[in-house]
Amino acid sequence: MTPTDLATGPLLHPQPRAAVDARPGSPAPTLPVPGYARRAPIARAITAHAATTLPVLDVVIPVYNEEQVLEHSLRQLHPYLAGTFPHAFRITVADNASTDGTLKVAERVARELREVAVVRLASKGRGNALRTVWLASPSPVLAYMDVNLSTDLAALAPLVAPLVSGHSDLAIGTRLARTSRVAREPWRGFISRGYNFLLHALMGAHFSDAQCGFKAIRADVARHILPHTADSAWFFDTEMLVLAEKCGLRVHEVPVDWTDGGDAGVDLMQTALADLRGMGRLARDLATGRIPVADLRAELAPGAPYLR
Repeated sequence: MTPTDLATGPLLHPQPRAAVDARPGSPAPTLPVPGYARRAPIARAITAHAATTLPVLDVVIPVYNEEQVLEHSLRQLHPYLAGTFPHAFRITVADNASTDGTLKVAERVARELREVAVVRLASKGRGNALRTVWLASPSPVLAYMDVNLSTDLAALAPLVAPLVSGHSDLAIGTRLARTSRVAREPWRGFISRGYNFLLHALMGAHFSDAQCGFKAIRADVARHILPHTADSAWFFDTEMLVLAEKCGLRVHEVPVDWTDGGDAGVDLMQTALADLRGMGRLARDLATGRIPVADLRAELAPGAPYLR
């Protein structure tokens, strides 16, 4: 798969093994009736459309100067998905203006593995990468994970399954559940728990782990809430989740096994300060009505016409 610069052209798509029609099936009822999902199950469309080229799952890997680890991670993730995920998939490497050989590595692997695509972005930032690539993706289920694959891949199936079935709108990995198994420095865990405590106390959040680099969202939901996110860096995850909860969306949590892969290139102090500023800005946006939460709640209600 050859790379595409989103500033100059459309996202190119690889040729997967099997595929799905992007349009969901008949809508779920508005009221919770036994035997029905909140959203139309994506699996309904996986029947008579095997000749199309649309991957069901698009896993985005945002990278910046990761030439040392990228190829190893791609060659670990690709066969795992090929052997365990029952539908067509794509892996999209989102290169955030790397200055090393990351883009060349991604291009080389993409030429060999047809399910790997490459997008070159002109500016840095995980939030910018995810928002840009997710909104351009044709896949009905969108996910992302850190390039170092800190999260055990066995958690991927329980992450995306509730989205495919229509049970949930978003899914996140959590390192802070009692059944999670985490190997990292104690002070990192302290910072993580402190940050999430602030989110609960100041923003009214209910999710347990905002910053675990292992998340998924239904594309029909993403098209509504992502345009209202403003952060282009690390606070993007938090902003997306807070907005999702304010809009009444269901967030599924998956306890993960997680090994600290290092935060190369991440200034933890600057990131923490940026997150605090982000919380203040988001609180103002919600209070002043810049984000039309009431309208979004109506659009995103189970069975709403916008999601049919």
